[in-house]
Amino acid sequence: MMSANGVSPQVSKKELQAMAYSDPLTGLGNRHRLRDKVRLLAAERAQDPAPFTICIADLDGFKPINDLFGIEAGDEILCQVAHRLKACVPEGATVTRHDGDEFAFVLPLIFERSGAERIGQMMRDVLSAPYDLGDRHVRLSASFGFAVYPFAGDEFETLLESAETALYQSKRRGRGQITVYTREIAHEMKRTTQLEQALRTAVIADAVDAHFQPIVRLVDGVTVGFEALARWNDPDLGFVAPSVFVPLAEERGFIDALSETLLRKAAEAALSWPRDVFLSFNLSSAQLMDPGTSESILSILHRVGLAPHRLELEITETAVMTSAETAERILADLRGQGVKISLDDFGTGQSSLGRLRDFAFDKVKIDRAFVSQITTDRASEHIVKAILAMCDGLGLQVVAEGIESHADAEKLKGLGCEMGQGYHYGRPADAASTLVYLQKHYRELVPV
Repeated sequence: MMSANGVSPQVSKKELQAMAYSDPLTGLGNRHRLRDKVRLLAAERAQDPAPFTICIADLDGFKPINDLFGIEAGDEILCQVAHRLKACVPEGATVTRHDGDEFAFVLPLIFERSGAERIGQMMRDVLSAPYDLGDRHVRLSASFGFAVYPFAGDEFETLLESAETALYQSKRRGRGQITVYTREIAHEMKRTTQLEQALRTAVIADAVDAHFQPIVRLVDGVTVGFEALARWNDPDLGFVAPSVFVPLAEERGFIDALSETLLRKAAEAALSWPRDVFLSFNLSSAQLMDPGTSESILSILHRVGLAPHRLELEITETAVMTSAETAERILADLRGQGVKISLDDFGTGQSSLGRLRDFAFDKVKIDRAFVSQITTDRASEHIVKAILAMCDGLGLQVVAEGIESHADAEKLKGLGCEMGQGYHYGRPADAASTLVYLQKHYRELVPV
């Protein structure tokens, strides 16, 4: 018979307390157990604050495995993780299930950074071994964030927040990373968060601009297109490099909003250009993982009134490899509407030839790493020659990036390279300056 609160009257108060402090799936302690252990240990060491360490571990890539094999398989993996952790932590340590696929530890005998890193490496190795699901085996990695008392906080909430900050830093760096909290990390994370908020505000306020760098036909120097490049000049932060804020937008999940704003601005600017001048625009790996990307791009072009055949999308090998099947469908949809696809940074990836075979590209951009040394390094010259010959055989157009001098331009022209861009031909400029540039080159097509 059950009581009004759903608990059997035979269940003792002690058993109820044990249930409140336990994770029902793994049998480990839960957040309440972690909190009480930390507070007890801190109270014991308050008079002479000898250090101890807490840690949070997060399983990398657990959600896709959970989605693929089902919740029961996911639960089985979590139970195996719990068993491994209980078996490998030092004597006196406490292991808890923190939240979802996160586990937390109290390590009374870990006093400093090097000790935390060593135990982190050991636990990472233990968790990286295959997990047995009966008819299959799966592999996972884990990321770790450590915080040492009292340097990272002398209260439970502060210490936990420091461990979470360290874990977040680990996740930013990739899979299987180990980070021990420091004030420098906290300062960097605070600055990153401030930067994120400023960037989100700038995107909403339409304050991130598109600048344009000319792409020219090498044989006669005529401008045939422009690459759109993101530029952000914040009132408080000043100029923020795209190499900083674009990856941040990808990491924090609002690259789509940023990219849509920039594409709209770039397409609007391109309406004032001669009709035979194309717009080149970069797509991120996140966009090539989103099935809605092609519809979004075509919708923007339609609203602005720019013909799809005037748009050329630049993608990198890394972006394609992130989610190849989805990327292939997105690019096929766009090419079907007349959008051109260019493979950017060619020659620096791990599988360039395979990508040229598997995907239908219209153009290849030779990475500046080879172009910048073409007049001084014979190996770079031979690589460029080989790329040009291969692309000629495949019927692909070629653009050389990073042309800095007249000598570079003449060398590439002599090798038969069709197009190029770089500071030799023009630096990125805003829409108004770009229109002035075009007025000088296309007086009969662009009204002054």
